[in-house]
Amino acid sequence: MSMKAVILAGGFGTRITEESHIKPKPMIEIGGKPILWHIMKIFSSHGIDEFIICCGYKSYVIKEYFANYFLHMADVTFDLANNAMEVHNKFAEHWKVTLVDTGLNTMTGGRLKRIRDYVGNETFCMTYGDGLADVDIGALREFHRAHGRHATVTAIQPPARFGALDIGDDVVRHFEEKPRGDGRWINGGFFVLEPAIFDYLGDDATIWEQEPLKRLSQDGQLAAYRHTGFWEAMDTLRDKLHLEQLWESGQAPWKRWQ
Repeated sequence: MSMKAVILAGGFGTRITEESHIKPKPMIEIGGKPILWHIMKIFSSHGIDEFIICCGYKSYVIKEYFANYFLHMADVTFDLANNAMEVHNKFAEHWKVTLVDTGLNTMTGGRLKRIRDYVGNETFCMTYGDGLADVDIGALREFHRAHGRHATVTAIQPPARFGALDIGDDVVRHFEEKPRGDGRWINGGFFVLEPAIFDYLGDDATIWEQEPLKRLSQDGQLAAYRHTGFWEAMDTLRDKLHLEQLWESGQAPWKRWQ
């Protein structure tokens, strides 16, 4: 079944200012491609090829990228004397991309509210513009359909950043390098949503992760799809470098396409 994917790509990226001062965070590159491209490839590998990108900070960078997609993805010859251009090895994704300016200072819930007309009266996917995972989008959609609730969130248990020590009488009894978290499941993005969620959204100041999700859970309208595979958010330069290493190794867990 055809479905649109909404990607939140309008934030300032304040924790990775080494690069976000010149481009929006979703345009920071992993392996020479914006992380936004990687996210779209994840959805596309599961048959979702129509995207609504919620832009904000430096939105023109995202617009330029898609407007000149051939230039970014192919070899090109410029004939300056004749003011002509020839694109070689033409290749384009089967994507339909709608870029929506959702405001510079709009919060996540407000950005979502602003694209209501583009979604229509259809079930849709939604995620953030900085997270990669090997989530089975098809299984996620089926899970959502089976539970029949307004919203489904992908729940993950991220590993701790540092090794854990079990200490007794000043002696380390057990050491575990980067164990799973404290057992709690957290919001990993990759939502499937019904149009009914728009009734839970207010103005531009609405933060999706606060009142809307709290009310959905209180109403019994928020299902959790447990994902135990790979998931990582690119919050800092350290995260970017780690994702780069995974990509360069040829073993990036999120790459499920050819």
